[in-house]
Amino acid sequence: MENDDICMDVFSRLPIETLLGLKCVCKRWHGIVSDRSFGQDLSQRPEPLAGFFFQERYQWAGEDIRTISFIPARMEDTQLKQTIFSFLPEDVVVLGSCNGLVCCRSVFPSPFPSIIVCNPSNKQWIRLQKTRPDKESSYGLAFNPSQRDRDTTNFKVVRVSQAQTDMDYDGDDDDDDDDSYFSFEIYSSQAGAWKKSKEVCQCNDKLFKNKGVFAGGKLHWLTDEDRVLSFEVENELSWLISSPFPTTHFTVIPEMCIGESGGRLHYVMISEDGLHVWALEDYYDSNWSLVHTATLEALEEENSQLLINTRERVSQRASIDSMPWIDPLAFKDGLLLMRVSTKMMLYCIDTKKMKELCKVSQLGRNCIFGPLVIPYSMSLAPLT
Repeated sequence: MENDDICMDVFSRLPIETLLGLKCVCKRWHGIVSDRSFGQDLSQRPEPLAGFFFQERYQWAGEDIRTISFIPARMEDTQLKQTIFSFLPEDVVVLGSCNGLVCCRSVFPSPFPSIIVCNPSNKQWIRLQKTRPDKESSYGLAFNPSQRDRDTTNFKVVRVSQAQTDMDYDGDDDDDDDDSYFSFEIYSSQAGAWKKSKEVCQCNDKLFKNKGVFAGGKLHWLTDEDRVLSFEVENELSWLISSPFPTTHFTVIPEMCIGESGGRLHYVMISEDGLHVWALEDYYDSNWSLVHTATLEALEEENSQLLINTRERVSQRASIDSMPWIDPLAFKDGLLLMRVSTKMMLYCIDTKKMKELCKVSQLGRNCIFGPLVIPYSMSLAPLT
């Protein structure tokens, strides 16, 4: 109807959070916002960062922590939410997010573990068939709304596993060569099945922090050896990208994370020299450009109500086992989430301003031991 066309035109200009509220006004508006084609059309536009999923992990125990907190990325009042995934049939661990979709797995222990891809905005989900996830593998979710199918929302899940390279037939083992490698399995929602990629990447590094960041058609995993593992999803090609600055340069152990902004991979480092943010320009030459920098003194001057004696406190970290004073956790669209002592802070690289989002204690007793932190943007992309 003509009136519906007018409503859809108006609604298409509104934020998704507003649209979700409009669904409750009347049946007609509920039908428009819930319309499959409307959701697919809306998924084409870029959405701002809504916030971060935060999930604790036990430092030593093998079991998962079930609580998932959502930290809204707002510079005004922030209220934590812990029921975002209550629509799912089971408790989950968040593995990754991409353009509004979220990839999860069953919490362990579980009698029948599985992987679920869901959309928290419209509360739709699907369970991937013939999948038995494990805690050792890492996962990445790739969803590009511009590669559009009118009838379905197509995405891919990539599982990365590390194994030992077989020893040479003569029993010799060259210490200079990588004796481990990464292999890749890909689930295609279009095919509804997993396949084993022929691609392997020789590498001894371990993956940690910001696993499965999607940027420029590629998934990225930060390693513990100043490198980034990259996997091009469509062509199934992998390579290792050197970090923009070696950590051996510093007296105090720096902290880093990776993220996406403007469609490009970014590398964030906090050290005794301050905050530095680089954007990747060339994958094959590991060419990075410095897009933002601020000394610790400048950060403190701009945010004097939140930071004090920053250099002294950052410099007190003597070993990798000691807790850093400032820990960058996730970066998305120019916004950096970081733990500063006992507070969660949001830093905007454009304004150089910092905002306290919540206390660390609000996120649980185990929130400083390598938590899972996943940026999230809302979408109405349909899954069912």
